[in-house]
This record gives sequence, structure tokens and C-alpha cells, in this order.
Amino acid sequence: MVYGDVTVVVDERDDLFYTRVALQAHRPAEGRITVQPTPASGSPAALAHDMLYALGKRLAPGPNSPDVWLDSVNVAWLAAAAWGVATGVRHVVVPRAHLLTIRRIDQLLAWRELTGAQLTLLWQKAPRGLPPMLARVERRISGRDQFEALLAEPGPIPARPSFPPAPPMTGLAAVAAGQSASRQPQGTRSASMAPGQRAHPCTGAMATAQLVQAAPALEIASEEAAALAALAHPLIAGTLSVLAFTRAGLGSLRFTRDLDITGAVSAIKLHGVGHRSCPLYAVPAWARPLLAGARTHHRLTGQPGDSVFAPVLVAEARHLRAHAGRLPRLDLTRPAGMLVP
Repeated sequence: MVYGDVTVVVDERDDLFYTRVALQAHRPAEGRITVQPTPASGSPAALAHDMLYALGKRLAPGPNSPDVWLDSVNVAWLAAAAWGVATGVRHVVVPRAHLLTIRRIDQLLAWRELTGAQLTLLWQKAPRGLPPMLARVERRISGRDQFEALLAEPGPIPARPSFPPAPPMTGLAAVAAGQSASRQPQGTRSASMAPGQRAHPCTGAMATAQLVQAAPALEIASEEAAALAALAHPLIAGTLSVLAFTRAGLGSLRFTRDLDITGAVSAIKLHGVGHRSCPLYAVPAWARPLLAGARTHHRLTGQPGDSVFAPVLVAEARHLRAHAGRLPRLDLTRPAGMLVP
């Protein structure tokens, strides 16, 4: 297997210069993060947790934490991949890579293949200890100038998130951010069907936006928005953010598909029972990265036809309810508590 965008930086003398430069290179807004592995952690998902931390996510503490499901290796790495892609990470630097086990190095390489980001590993001991998968890496450098030049290079992914700015829209298709919050959202209604007649599928958000205006998002305090942005799992963050800016019922999210979120993540369409009322909501700027993370997570699972939020509305509903309870100022406990167990 060839890892074309993996670089091993050999620092045999463990020069403090390399560690300092690696830490200074952590600039998430520019698409580059530095992941510091937790020393001597026996948790199988520890390195994925370190990746989430570098991405600005914080796992809830405690033995009965609502983030306990992120102790699963696959769940944790999928969450880290979704956030990495959604926020436009293009270069990851990992100091002290010589302390990682073979299994964790494999996990990092698999994450890189899934996201397409560039990976730079600082091997801070003699190169003869390189494991086989790193010994095969085509790009190995040593020397201060080479290392600084490497961090100045653009990565393989553009330095922008996967939700570009919304294009200007006019007329009824415009997102009415300045509308009165008392206005009721318009939606689409299914035509009455004769017995046995096949119903037409409900149109997605882009098509709906050409016909109706998006209902304005409800405002929340910046502290609450920051608390939502720090949630580690993209489906939890995405679901609770929709509840926060729409105050819609959880049942409306049960049938939300990928095509119900516009490409620029500027609007989301929810669905009523039988599609009799399917309102379109404007997505505020603070929530766009969170919905982008949820949508990316859904796409990485390879099930594009299913509901984006389905896993946390049924199988992992208890975790969603627990996180809602940890955000009392948003008062999301009641709608989240109505989930199917």
C-alpha cells in the first residue's frame, strides 16, 4: 500500500525545535491541525479522541458520560473523519509518533485515506525503529529548513470547509434571515392520492427553496452555540443544533435526508407526518459547520438514501437525551426526551 501524502520527519536527537514548530503549526482556520497523542493511554480509541480534541471537540467526562459510545474505535474515528472533511482539514501533524503502537499508526493511515488529508509524523528517535508501513513511505525528511518548508506547503485539500458560502438568491428563493420570527414557515403539501396510487417523493431543500422562503432561524446566545460546536459526535451536534434554531419536534428530523440540506448548508427541510407539512428553515452561520459534519458523517457511512439523523434518533437516543440535559439554557430536554428509546 502506498501512502503518497504521508511524510515522516526523522528527529533522531529529539530536538525541541521540531516539537515547538509542530505545535505552532496548529491553525485549524487554515486547514492544518496538530494532534498530540495522549501518553500511555490504554483506551483503544485514545488517538481518535486526541484527533477530536485537536478539531475543537470535547468529550463529556465521567464514567456515565453520554459520549461513552465514542469509546468504540470505529465510532470515534468515523466522527473524527466527518469533522475533518466537513471543516476542511488538509494537513495533520503528529508529534511523538514513535510512541504510537502499530495499531494506532494503522488507524492514522486509514483516517488519512478516508479524508484525503496530508499526514506528517514526527519520528523522534532513530529511524531504524520505523515500523514496516512507515519504512515504505516515499517521503522522509530531516533538517529544520525542510520541516519548516513542509509546513508552509498547501495540502491536498483546499483550505475551505465542505459548505461554501451560500450563493446570492433573490425573490422567493432567498433565505429570509430578517423575517419576523412569528411568520409560519411555508412548506410543501402532498397531493391527495387515490387508493393504491404511488405517492411522489417529497422534494429536497434546493427544489423547495425555489418555491418558498425559508423560515428564519431562532437566535441563541454565543455561549450556547459554542457549547454545541464543542460536541464530539457530529450527529449529536447536528441534531441538537437543529432543535436549537427551529424548536421543531424530533419527529420532523426522522425523515431528513441528505438532499434535505442545501449544498451550502444554508437551509434545511424538515418533514411532517405523511409529508403534509414540510417546512424549510434557514440555517444560521454558527450551525452550518455542525450540519456539514452531520451530513459528511452520513455520507461516509455509505447509506445516502437513509435519514441523516436516524442513528441518534433510535439506536443512540439515550446519548442524545443525555447531551440535551447538559445544555439546560437551551431547554432541549423536552423535545429530545420524546425520542423512541
